[in-house]
Amino acid sequence: MLLSTGTVVLVGTVLFAAGCSAGGTGLRDGGPAHTEPVARSSPPAAVATSEPAAPGHSPAAGTGGPVGKIDPVALLKADPKVSPAIKRELKPCTGNEYPVDVSYGKVTGNTVVDIVVNVLSCADALGRGSYVYREAAGKYENVFADEQPPVYAEIDRGELVLNKPVYAKSDALAYPSGEDLITYHWNGQKFTEQDRVHTEYSNVVDGGGQPAPAVTKN
Repeated sequence: MLLSTGTVVLVGTVLFAAGCSAGGTGLRDGGPAHTEPVARSSPPAAVATSEPAAPGHSPAAGTGGPVGKIDPVALLKADPKVSPAIKRELKPCTGNEYPVDVSYGKVTGNTVVDIVVNVLSCADALGRGSYVYREAAGKYENVFADEQPPVYAEIDRGELVLNKPVYAKSDALAYPSGEDLITYHWNGQKFTEQDRVHTEYSNVVDGGGQPAPAVTKN
């Protein structure tokens, strides 16, 4: 995950193992940050239950009502707004570990926490799709979706922030030329774009240790 801003996660975040980088510093790296794989813990039909959250995933004070266990894989597969292509890619990378990151936090001003889900690729851990689910009448509704990879969504101080690495034709996967940070605000009915910041990274590789090869013009 290209982390360019501090992420405020009001509850726990379940993450899938990969590398990370700090955006906006000139260092070039690729892939979202992940530490723990997501494993399906309930049958596909059980999107949410009333069982207490697992240890380490209890909602923090001031986040609204508690959240039961959520099966992000079942949530995505049952969602008609998720494209068939994403659903086809939604398979375990190893065992029952899915390439899915889940964050719980308030981003729509609801009385209970919202759910942000990022679907990654098993091969390179780049974001394939990002979604926001809002609870209404006991069900979770998809209120935001971006399926234009690479993309990764985060909650930052109550706002939805999308991180989109920018690649030139000659860029290696681990070294994008830059990134776009797009901030969305919930207006009570939907998300609207509030800010867009484009960063161009310096022309170095290996964390700045070696200069990039010179480009020769004919």
